Amino acid sequence: MQVCAVTGYRPSRFPFKGNEDDIRCKKLKEEIKKEVKYLYEQGVHTFWLGGAEGVDMWAGEILIQLKSYKAYNDIKIMLAIPFEGYNKNWKDTSIKRLENIKKNSEEIIIVGSNKEPKEEQYRKRNKYMTDKADCLLTVFDKEKIIVRSGTNMTFQFALKKGISIFVVDSSFCDKVSSVLNSLSVDRKKVL
Repeated sequence: MQVCAVTGYRPSRFPFKGNEDDIRCKKLKEEIKKEVKYLYEQGVHTFWLGGAEGVDMWAGEILIQLKSYKAYNDIKIMLAIPFEGYNKNWKDTSIKRLENIKKNSEEIIIVGSNKEPKEEQYRKRNKYMTDKADCLLTVFDKEKIIVRSGTNMTFQFALKKGISIFVVDSSFCDKVSSVLNSLSVDRKKVL
């Protein structure tokens, strides 16, 4: 294995709704980082990202951070963008974060053309990354797989191709939410 495609949910699909200060988001990023380090130790030094908010962005930032260390300085970040302007409705902070990932990428490919339906361009992006990869790192909730999602589509492409799939199971986020909710209810009873 040498090349990995990375996919996962956008922030709104997680119980913390993109609040990156939330302990669940921090824990999820730690798990992604652990898996990236493991893959690196297995010989994976090139990572394809789809340029989306959420897991793609977090993985990109983790890769940039790791790349700054001598032990990981040969990491290559590759970016497959679905089409020009796909991020035009993003907040400025997300656009700046993506620009930083672009600046640290070895290669940026625009997969689709504006002549095609957007859904087709996203599908092409997901297929392109999977075709380039020897393995897939995916982040999703194993207990609640969202069938109609780019993450699941990419997962299905990887299954058909027969490549290794490494899963960071985000179902712990819901479990932590339940615990936190019960703690706040108990705290109200005490007050």
